[in-house]
Amino acid sequence: MFTDMREALDAESLDLAPSGADQQAAAARTVARCAISTEDLVLLLDAVGLPGDDTTLTTLLPLLPRSEGDTDMPQPQPTPAPKTLTTFEAMALSMYYADASAAEITAATGLSEDEVTTLVNAQEAKTEAMLNADEQTRAGSTPPPETTGADDPVEQLLAWAEAHPAAGIRAKAVRIRSDLADLTARRAADTAQRKAEERVARLKAELERAQEQLRAVKAGLRPASTAPVAEPTPIRAGLSSGRTAQELAAIRTWARANGHVVADKGMVPKAVLAAYDAAHQAPARKAG
Repeated sequence: MFTDMREALDAESLDLAPSGADQQAAAARTVARCAISTEDLVLLLDAVGLPGDDTTLTTLLPLLPRSEGDTDMPQPQPTPAPKTLTTFEAMALSMYYADASAAEITAATGLSEDEVTTLVNAQEAKTEAMLNADEQTRAGSTPPPETTGADDPVEQLLAWAEAHPAAGIRAKAVRIRSDLADLTARRAADTAQRKAEERVARLKAELERAQEQLRAVKAGLRPASTAPVAEPTPIRAGLSSGRTAQELAAIRTWARANGHVVADKGMVPKAVLAAYDAAHQAPARKAG
């Protein structure tokens, strides 16, 4: 827009006659010096409205920028700019790295499963290429000073992921570190539990041995290493409660046959004697 009417009038008075042949030739030469290939030259000439016939192209081809001494060498193609992810593609990658299912990703983004698979494969290939480039850079540079965990490939990979420009990769590194911390805590808890279970097992074994010793003491089978037991008052040989050795032998035989426990030597318990007398007096009363 003009702010001064005189400028507008001056612009209207300019000669709008088409450029002459010399001007078009100069413009064509300028375009040729900026082109990177024959095809690019044809497109540029057509875009600015300059003639692109065979004669003109033959004249302009020597002006194309080429390597010295090699007029037939193909011109280097410009590196394509990296494709910018759309919002839905970025969301799909984020959900994929968050372990979402394929159905959830397609429902949230509207992408098909094939599109999601292609997107993930491309991202993984890009990550692999960056890893290879990083490894080559590390191999060609002075190794950093050794630090704790510097030789651990997992730690190196996590450090790379945490410094990655993609938010999805950084989030995955954070999640992996959290999982590693959980696993470390779980291993420590399992180790403590195993040690506690082993200690309980040892204590149970010691308790069982102590109970066996207690039962042995109660049964009168005290070990020889225990305190000496006072010897019983000796009795007359062959007599126990006024009974002869033959009677005691008969009583022991009867007691064992009827389920009583008696020792081979020593005094017969009073309860066994009473049971023996009761069993032998009843038939006597019946006979009388």
